Amino acid sequence: MPEMTKTLLVLATALFSFTRSVNGHGYVQEVLLGSATYTGYNPYLDPYLSPPVPRIIRPIPGNGPVEDLSLIDIQCNGWSAGDVVGSSPAPIYGTVAAGTQVHLNWTTWPDSHKGPMITYMARAPSDITTWSPGTSAVWFKVAESGKDSSGLWAATDLLTASKSVYTFTIPPKLKAGQYIIRHEIIALHAAYTYPGVQVYPSCIQIEVTGSGTAFPTSFVSFPGAYTATTPGIVYDVYTNTSAYPIPGPAVWTGGN
Repeated sequence: MPEMTKTLLVLATALFSFTRSVNGHGYVQEVLLGSATYTGYNPYLDPYLSPPVPRIIRPIPGNGPVEDLSLIDIQCNGWSAGDVVGSSPAPIYGTVAAGTQVHLNWTTWPDSHKGPMITYMARAPSDITTWSPGTSAVWFKVAESGKDSSGLWAATDLLTASKSVYTFTIPPKLKAGQYIIRHEIIALHAAYTYPGVQVYPSCIQIEVTGSGTAFPTSFVSFPGAYTATTPGIVYDVYTNTSAYPIPGPAVWTGGN
């Protein structure tokens, strides 16, 4: 393919990506670990780059949701119906000290897609660039934000107020090692029944440094952590004015 044609293809794909990001759903487009910034995986551009550009975020098929909680897609994204079964390891990872804030920059999020933002981690037993958790129970929750006392939601209200940047802290006493950060928005605009809930997961590969020794003893799996009967999976955002029960286990505080 002539070089000019390649360039035009990449530009056209980038324009398509921008249009989909604005009009569609969303994904994490940038990660800030301490002072280091990493561009996220762009599903409308990265597959067409030659040579490929290494990312610390595992590949995603698009900006759409996962709606079947029983699929491996719920872990790090995927589109099994389109023969993209789950995700796969990324070729590199970022390094961050325990106790450091992590900033996750989302693409523009639709106003209608209200819901919680939840963050898990899983420690890799081997090289993170080749490891996939499968259905093993390895995940522990490190942060969550749902609906506050004034009725503002993490996804839409608070995310928009923070200019599309979600921030959480790596537990200060967490044991050093390689980890996957699994971060998600759960959109509830159609969750008055199941199926209906929409999950938007992203998986980021990091190496945590420090002298901490803390590590949890209770874990969940993906798929497995959420089912149709899990509190917070079925919830009518239009009529329910009560407190929202964030899905999944309690946040692990042993590393604080």
